[in-house]
Amino acid sequence: MQQALDAGVKFFQYRNKDGARKGIYETALMLARTARNAQARFIVNDHADIAAAVDADGVHLGQDDLPIEFARRLLGRDKLIGISTHSLEQAVAAEAAGADYIGFGPIFPTTTKNAGQTQGILNLSIIRQTVTLPVIAIGGIKHSNVQAVISSGADGVAVVSAILSAGNITTAAENMLRSISDIRRK
Repeated sequence: MQQALDAGVKFFQYRNKDGARKGIYETALMLARTARNAQARFIVNDHADIAAAVDADGVHLGQDDLPIEFARRLLGRDKLIGISTHSLEQAVAAEAAGADYIGFGPIFPTTTKNAGQTQGILNLSIIRQTVTLPVIAIGGIKHSNVQAVISSGADGVAVVSAILSAGNITTAAENMLRSISDIRRK
């Protein structure tokens, strides 16, 4: 996390699908403190209760996780609730349910997780035109395609492999941020 913070990344999600809940809590607590000290946002994947316990900035839910309205009851109005969506119907439903943002994808094929059918740039553009929520593009995003993703309407991108697999995490994150900034200036 520190290397990405040093590069200027200001939004982090902790995702641990297989860990014991106590371990997830302990790691989330440490990450929440680190993010808060760096004035970055930090959300916990899947576990609204752990997000509340560590005073994270919010939670990111999957389609099979706790419904948004119950996560909102646990976290209150001041915390972010995002949800992964994989279709126009899911995106519209997330907005109606009170999500603060949606993750949409996978935009491109990804090896990070089994995220379902690739959605592509065209579907991302349709989502952007339909919902008013911030749209975070997910899946297979790397330096070579991030500009197309942002140009298609994504407000941000979720990136794992393109940063963590790089020889230098700080440089990879800086390059990704620079590409996003360049396209937004055009």
